[in-house]
Amino acid sequence: MGVGQTAPPLALTLLGGGTADLSAYRGRPVWVTFMASWCPACQDELPLMEAYHAQLGDQLPIVLVDVREDAATAASFAKSLKLDLPIALDTGGRAQRSWGAYALPIHYWIDASGVVRAVGYGGLGPPQLKASIQTVLPGALLKP
Repeated sequence: MGVGQTAPPLALTLLGGGTADLSAYRGRPVWVTFMASWCPACQDELPLMEAYHAQLGDQLPIVLVDVREDAATAASFAKSLKLDLPIALDTGGRAQRSWGAYALPIHYWIDASGVVRAVGYGGLGPPQLKASIQTVLPGALLKP
């Protein structure tokens, strides 16, 4: 899946209960990231994502999709990084296959109409993350 394409459906159980359903975000942009606890780049980028979420709040919801790990592993990982972002569980990899999200982490910035405006693969730093955020929130002022 790439830039300019409509994001596929995504409806997964959230760690701690509830459902992450991409259709609930129609009308506003959203940032979806596929990740896993064993991924070094995920460990580096998730604290940055948490910091951007603190700055942007509801302007840009972020959904993390933990791929092929159980709830206990995802919860332990989130606790170790002090993450407060919602984590959807893709234990069987169905969403990963549907989205073609095989390299982890992979980020998708989706605009208010459901179209992917930027895709980023692991190892992104603040400049790349900011530029991608600005594809769906032009003019967003962000600190590293």
